Amino acid sequence: MDISIVIPCFNEEENVPQLARRLKPVLSELRGEFRGWVEVVFVDDGSHDATARRLQAAFASDPDVQVVRHPRNLGLGVALRSGLQASRGQVIVTTDSDGTYDFATIPLLLAALGPQVDVVTASPYHPQGGVQGVPAYRLALSRGCSLLYRLLVDRRIYTYTALFRAYRRGVLEDVNWKATGYLAVAEVLVEARLKGYR
Repeated sequence: MDISIVIPCFNEEENVPQLARRLKPVLSELRGEFRGWVEVVFVDDGSHDATARRLQAAFASDPDVQVVRHPRNLGLGVALRSGLQASRGQVIVTTDSDGTYDFATIPLLLAALGPQVDVVTASPYHPQGGVQGVPAYRLALSRGCSLLYRLLVDRRIYTYTALFRAYRRGVLEDVNWKATGYLAVAEVLVEARLKGYR
């Protein structure tokens, strides 16, 4: 399968060396494991620093890495849609640029995307999950939002706020997601469930 990894970025200049060090081995592993190609689409969402330039330099030797730039900050939802438009894969992986979820677990995410599965989302609140190094206020907010979504949409999904996901391309093209900011992450998953995607 052809895989596109979409990574939104905003003012990540200082993090680029660590991002590259952690992502490159995963790309090598994926390219050796899956038939098809693996590309990365970074979306620099109007950074005020040298994020785009550093990403281009760090991945200059990889022709399957591109950096899409927004002239100003448009929000996470817009960045995700820009990444989708620029990508070519039939499977889209979205993840945070700061490595909130370990890039090395991307193969596990993809392995869970079986024939009867359209979307896979990571969850620190799953019984087999865990949380480390997250400030208490963010954890309380995230847990509270996820609980509300679980009650209203689908109890089998433990979090609706994690960006770390794998989708079949058709899901993202079919669902009607309009949020420009962080709410887009939950909106996509809610819309996909309401449309019957699994």
